[in-house]
Amino acid sequence: METKTMFSEEEIEKETDRLYEHLQEVGWTREDCKLIAPLTLEINKLKKEKNAIILAHSYMRPQIIFGIADHVGDSYGLSKAAKETDAEIIVFCGVEFMAETAKILNPDKTVIIPDREAGCSLADSITAKDVLELKKKYPGIPVACYINTTAEVKAVCDVCVTSSNAERILKNLPGDKVIFVPDKHMGRNLAKSTGKEIIIWDGKCIAHDEFQEEHVKEVRKMFPGVKILAHAECDPSVVSLVDLVAGTSGMIKYIKEHGAGTYMLVTECGLSDRLQVEFPESKFVGTCMICPYMKKITLKKILDALKNPSPDLIIELRPEVIEKAKKSLERMFIIEKGPVEKIE
Repeated sequence: METKTMFSEEEIEKETDRLYEHLQEVGWTREDCKLIAPLTLEINKLKKEKNAIILAHSYMRPQIIFGIADHVGDSYGLSKAAKETDAEIIVFCGVEFMAETAKILNPDKTVIIPDREAGCSLADSITAKDVLELKKKYPGIPVACYINTTAEVKAVCDVCVTSSNAERILKNLPGDKVIFVPDKHMGRNLAKSTGKEIIIWDGKCIAHDEFQEEHVKEVRKMFPGVKILAHAECDPSVVSLVDLVAGTSGMIKYIKEHGAGTYMLVTECGLSDRLQVEFPESKFVGTCMICPYMKKITLKKILDALKNPSPDLIIELRPEVIEKAKKSLERMFIIEKGPVEKIE
């Protein structure tokens, strides 16, 4: 590997030990860790030299989360980190709409996504034109968009929400009706939890849509006492059978509060890998689903993007889109704090 010549054997051994301390919990050998040590060393070196920050979603590969990430979290947590960073460059290890969100909150910074093909089935399911048609059909009804949407969609919606604050924000919006786009499963789940009439769009997450009732029932039989935590993007038929419905941050909070045990995480596989490392005393069982878009991000692509990003990897948005989408995101931070009589 070319990068091996950049570092001494002592540096590589030390980095190998650091990686192995975490990654052994998810089946990595020390030799596996030694193979990627030159990559993580070079990436972490370049971060400092270029005043860059790496934000990683919890669905990323464990070698990214524990090898190079400065902040790891869900869409909400990473939005806050992007908003607060002093770094000149943001490398977003997630999917494209997340990198766009970072650019909206930091229009003067360079935001890079390591693979432009890291998309999202939810974001692809709706356009700004679709939202404008909904607003014409249902005049005066607040429009809340899930963060899994493009910048153009955010720009024509009233408020953006994440899985961790959607219920709170929808309850705080004026009136008893809300247009919620684009996740149909989450919309149906929110209708139950908020008591409001939710006008939904026919979008879905290709990973969470794969979970079926039998997956949950089978794990219940195999592991008595298991706690099953499901993402709000899952079908209501699945959600009705679990112990907690939440975003990834809500699942982590639940495990911290309940302590060591057996858990099934009804979400993308990356979270189970992350939490097996962070909570080694617990056992994570059952089916998980892989998001093919999240898994497009690799250490090699991150290194290449830091070294010399091609123009297509640098997120660029029109100023008018940034201005309007930023209002939608800023309202998220405001409306989650309490009810509003009207949307300013």
